[in-house]
This record gives sequence, C-alpha cells and structure tokens, in this order.
Amino acid sequence: MSESQLPVLAQVRNHIGHLTLNRPAGLNALTLEMVRLLQHQLDRWARDDQVRAVVLRGAGERAFCAGGDIRGLYDQYLAGNSAAIETFFTEEYALDQCIHAYPKPLLALMDGFVLGGGMGLSQGASLRIVTERSRLGMPETGIGYFPDVGGSYFLPRLPGALGIYLGLTGNHIRSDDALYAGLADICLPSECLDQLDQRLDQLNWASQTPEQLAHSLAVSDLPATELASLQPAIDQHFAQPDLPAIQHSLSQEQRPAYRDWAQNTLSTLQARSPIAMAVTLELLRRGRQLELVDCFALELHLDRQWFEHGDIVEGVRALLVDKDKQPRWNPAHIDQLDPARVSAFFEGV
Repeated sequence: MSESQLPVLAQVRNHIGHLTLNRPAGLNALTLEMVRLLQHQLDRWARDDQVRAVVLRGAGERAFCAGGDIRGLYDQYLAGNSAAIETFFTEEYALDQCIHAYPKPLLALMDGFVLGGGMGLSQGASLRIVTERSRLGMPETGIGYFPDVGGSYFLPRLPGALGIYLGLTGNHIRSDDALYAGLADICLPSECLDQLDQRLDQLNWASQTPEQLAHSLAVSDLPATELASLQPAIDQHFAQPDLPAIQHSLSQEQRPAYRDWAQNTLSTLQARSPIAMAVTLELLRRGRQLELVDCFALELHLDRQWFEHGDIVEGVRALLVDKDKQPRWNPAHIDQLDPARVSAFFEGV
C-alpha cells in the first residue's frame, strides 16, 4: 500500500501536524486501524517539541467523518467476535478522550458530514471549524443505538433541552445551528480551506497562533438559526419526564409557529427505536451530572450489552444490509416500553 492509500495520512509542515482521515469513498468512517493510527500519531506529536499544533480533517468534500464503521461491527457480531467489538469501542473512546485532553492546540476542520464518531473526534478539539457544507448529528437512534463517543457528556451540556432533542431525533444540523448550540466555534467558507492551509504553512509563530489565523478568516454575518426559533418549544416538550410524555406533549402542540415542527418531530420519533431512545434519555440525564471519563465508562458499559440486548443488529440489517428500511424494533412502539428493561441496562455500572 502506498502512503497515499493509507487510511490516515500524517504530515508536518511549519511545526503543524496535519492528520487526514483518508477513506473518502466511505465518508471517512472510522475503522479500528484508523483509530490506532490516529492515536499513535497524536501520541508521537504530543512528545515532539517541533510540533506545536495539530489540524484534523477528512479527505474529499463530502465528509469530515460520518461515524464508525458500524457495518464492520455488525459483521463481527454475526461472526461471534464480541471481543473485537469491545476493543473497537474501548480504543475509540480512549482516542476521543485523548483529544479532549490534548496538550497542544488541535483544530478540527468539520467540513461535510460530521456524524457519530466524527462528533467524537471533533468535540474535544481546541477549535471546531464548520463550513456551509457541514452537517452535524448524532443519528444513532435511527439504527437502534444510542449517542456514544462522549455524546452523553456534550449533548446534555447544550442549551436547554437541545441535547435531548438532538439525541432522541438524530436530526442533522447546519453550521449556523451548530454555532448556536455550541457544537462548533467558528464558520469558514469552504473555499477558504485551501487559503487556511496556505497561510498555516506561512504562519509567523512570533506574531500569530493557528487559532487566531482561523478566526481572521471566519464568517461573522450568519443568518438567524432554526434552533434558536424552536428553542422554546424544544425546551417545553423535551423536558418531559419520559418518552411517552414527550410524545404526548408534542401531539398537543397547537401554536402555529410550532405545530408543523411538532408533527414532523413526532413522526421522526415514531420511526426511531423505542428502546434506543429510552436508554438515550436516561443516558443523557445521567451524563449531565458526570465527568467526561465517567461518561465514556457508562457508554462502554452499555456497549457491552447492546449488540445482544439492544436494537442495533436489527437497525443495521434493515438500513445498511438488506436496506428494506423496515426495522422490526423491540418493542415496536414507545407505549410498549418496559421501564424495568431500560433500568436493567444501567445496573452494575
């Protein structure tokens, strides 16, 4: 395999380490090999005094990273290799935690899709940069899973009930909403990314930092965000005590400004895995009170049970393997949820 074919590319220019996720045909979805290559390089650069900052990006124009290679994990499960599944999640979460605590500035160029595992890689970065092409989300409940990669930490800390709303629905948001929610720091026009690279290569370290340079290229005049206008309704409906109450609250929405949104949101929830949403709701509420390391530990605790007792195998089958888009969730409807089954996932943490 030539260097250009490696799934992660690494290069140092002008004291800046550049890491590129290099699976553009697969939307740069993370494999265990990629996780290990990223961890190895970040560890090396953390110890290298000649490397003063790191830039992380995805190859191509479609995605920074569209998540983990969930199809590969599905195949491992069918092969009876549960140890490989736990190894992937353990090392992926360790990488994400490393990024949160990285001792040098780390800039994440979140161009294109930034979903699931891509959010795990970017949310701990020193500077989270989006473009007009960015689409951010934690879409796990749509495949019968729950928001992981630190989602139990960063989602509950968004304003009001935004994190609950985004975690349960799995909706993607654009750059303006990402900035409003606190999931990104600045927005650059996508045509400025090459300019950013060129200026980083010529950066005078005595007068400017990479973060200051990026800020100088950022867009300051952004439109009003959709999430800002929906915040009052989101806070009202998604602060309800449980999923049936959230569903009922949305069904009663009659205000003209929110009625269509509420009906669309209700339809979205009814298509998601009920058990995944119920566990997500409990996970995010617990995560609000936990430190980051404990959030990762809680997510891993759920991972150890989820392929056997959750809905992810059926979700991947219906949406990624057979592609019939008719998942047979267990249970099929929110009203059939057993609270004891939800609680059981959290026993023995």
